[in-house]
Amino acid sequence: MSYSIETKGKALKLRLKGYSLNEVSHLFKISKSTASAWLKNINLDQKAQNRLKRRHILGQYKAMKTAKSKRDLMKNKIDKISSNSIKNIKLNKELFKLLCSFLFWTEGGKSTDSYVFFTNSDPKMVATFVKLIRNSYKLDERKFRAMVHIHEYHNEKDIKDFWSQVTNIPLTQFSKSYKKNNTGKRIRDNYMGTIRIRYYDYKIALELRSFYNTFVQVIGL
Repeated sequence: MSYSIETKGKALKLRLKGYSLNEVSHLFKISKSTASAWLKNINLDQKAQNRLKRRHILGQYKAMKTAKSKRDLMKNKIDKISSNSIKNIKLNKELFKLLCSFLFWTEGGKSTDSYVFFTNSDPKMVATFVKLIRNSYKLDERKFRAMVHIHEYHNEKDIKDFWSQVTNIPLTQFSKSYKKNNTGKRIRDNYMGTIRIRYYDYKIALELRSFYNTFVQVIGL
């Protein structure tokens, strides 16, 4: 298809103003390859180059917003499906024990059967573990012990208070904190250290270990 000199001239003027090849192609309803052939030898001044740069940044920003919107929609969809799935699960003591055993399996102590041992730095995971074990067994709360692992830059009292509230374990059952060396080069904001929880009952430790080992056999591993 042939195009008039006037059309090519208008395209040239827009290019000199810093319009991109995509913009020229869209405005004149021509292919990008045609626009490139017309304008490939054009030298752009600084003002035109700045416009192209701004347009490129704006394009990136719009693309990021579009991608985020898509991710948000997908997350909301998955959250809704997950919520409906969880509502259909019958919660009971045996399920709590199984879930508790999984956490014990992944984050618990495997070197001893004399007590339950769990270590983590994620408050939600720690709170979930103590909630599950309390819902699974009739516990003697006095058998809980806790110890926090902190860095020198931490305020020990604040850290202990925080984990005591998360776990509902009294401060009187917290042992001496373990202080890890820190170079001072990296200080993690809002990092509340790590907590190690022990519950002294070897029967519960054996049962939780048995639960996850039996589950592995049931699924054929």
